[in-house]
Amino acid sequence: MPLPEYRYLADALRAETLGGVLLLTAAVLALIWANTPLSGSYASVRDFHFGPASLGLRLSVEHWAADGLLAVFFFVAGAELKRELVAGDLRDPRAAALPVVAAACGMIAPALVYTVVNVAGGGDLGGWAVPTATDIAFALAVLAVLGTSLPSPLRAFLLTLAVVDDLFAILIIAVFFTSDLDFAALGGACAGLLVFWVLVRKNVRGWYVHVPLALVIWGLMYNSGVHATIAGVAMGLMLRCTRREGEAVSPGERIDHQVRPLSAGLAVPLFALFSAGVSVSGGALGDVFSRPETLGVVLGLVVGKALGIFGGTWTTVRFTRASLSGELAWADLFAVSVLAGIGFTVSLLIGELAFPGDPGLADEVKAAVLTGSLIAVLLAAVLLRRRNRVYRRIALEEERDEDRDAVPDVYQEDDPEHHLRLAVLYERKAAAERRQAAALGGGLPAAERTGHRPGPARTPAEGDGHGSGSGDEDEDSGNEDPGNEDKDEDRGGHAPTDATAGTASPTGTPRGAGDP
Repeated sequence: MPLPEYRYLADALRAETLGGVLLLTAAVLALIWANTPLSGSYASVRDFHFGPASLGLRLSVEHWAADGLLAVFFFVAGAELKRELVAGDLRDPRAAALPVVAAACGMIAPALVYTVVNVAGGGDLGGWAVPTATDIAFALAVLAVLGTSLPSPLRAFLLTLAVVDDLFAILIIAVFFTSDLDFAALGGACAGLLVFWVLVRKNVRGWYVHVPLALVIWGLMYNSGVHATIAGVAMGLMLRCTRREGEAVSPGERIDHQVRPLSAGLAVPLFALFSAGVSVSGGALGDVFSRPETLGVVLGLVVGKALGIFGGTWTTVRFTRASLSGELAWADLFAVSVLAGIGFTVSLLIGELAFPGDPGLADEVKAAVLTGSLIAVLLAAVLLRRRNRVYRRIALEEERDEDRDAVPDVYQEDDPEHHLRLAVLYERKAAAERRQAAALGGGLPAAERTGHRPGPARTPAEGDGHGSGSGDEDEDSGNEDPGNEDKDEDRGGHAPTDATAGTASPTGTPRGAGDP
């Protein structure tokens, strides 16, 4: 591939939108492949084993995707978390308080919902962690597509929340889904991580050094009994994300820039392709809402996530000194809370780990994850589009410049000269409408039939300094037919009203953003 096209593709893959589209496409392809007459070939490819058996790495394609390729995704997540900790919102405890609390409550509430449903229905409590995770790539992609006019602090809130959510999910996997430990392999993995840390600190560059070392660390971590994706997270957290004197970018930024397209364009879509292929027959979909395990996952993602994030944030703001960004309304936060119910990638992984001895139940839990995520997307789409329309109207109002002085009208509401200029413009429009009415055979206006003709409108610079023409013109403007206001709007003009002028403040902060 020529270099310009390669760079263009890589830059596109670094954006959340394309990564989310590829993830969704892979999931849909997996569902189609697994629910057609070709389902036998899907199972054959997914269950095909390869790899060096002597190293304990003869795995199925599905396991290579979940344990191998997904480690790349967690490496990027670890690097992003490290950058947030040292240079982003998580560096300031006060700024990080709300998204951290929101992420914690957004994981506790779904787990409680799952537990309550399964205790009441006599289900297996082993899947409590499945609905706790948020898919950062999918959620940010949906927000980017549907929230083009939403305030930037909303995306920052979701990004920080999702990064903290990933951290908690990593801890859950490491603590609750680690099998019997092989301390020799674990010690080797830790030694490899130490070497990686030293190389990063010494600013040693070159893929031929880092990639082989990363593969060795990953293999040792897999054989230690700790989930292999933890190796990716650990290496991501070890990257140096601060710039030294003379550096244009930090090593963490540089490596993240290089690896992110691989994660978004290959690793995560392939994981979705070989993990999302579950049966979606009428009976299977019926079981999603009848079995306590699957119903608990759906309700955890759709109800638990929304209530946990929104409720945790509101409680924190209500009873502490933390505050929501002045550019956001509570309706915005609720829409994002619903959007966080997309639990795709990590939830599918935890679903596999939660029921290793029951492949049938694991597949049903995957179907529940897909169902819950789809419901969350649809509900969030309705809410985000509604909020987007509100902010689009506010943005248009803030850009309105009727007097054409290159300064938006909203910043000149208290300037008398601004209102004088508008008066002159409206008088000219009124005179033009009268002439148009006469030309169309509507007769002369009453003032002209009596010989009282308005003089030409003058700007403040042309006249005697009063800026609004003669008193006769003012009188004519006051007698103007109210219908002219509608005509002005039809011709592209804007009739000034108190309602529209008050939708934004002179500081640029929207007022009324919380209105429906």
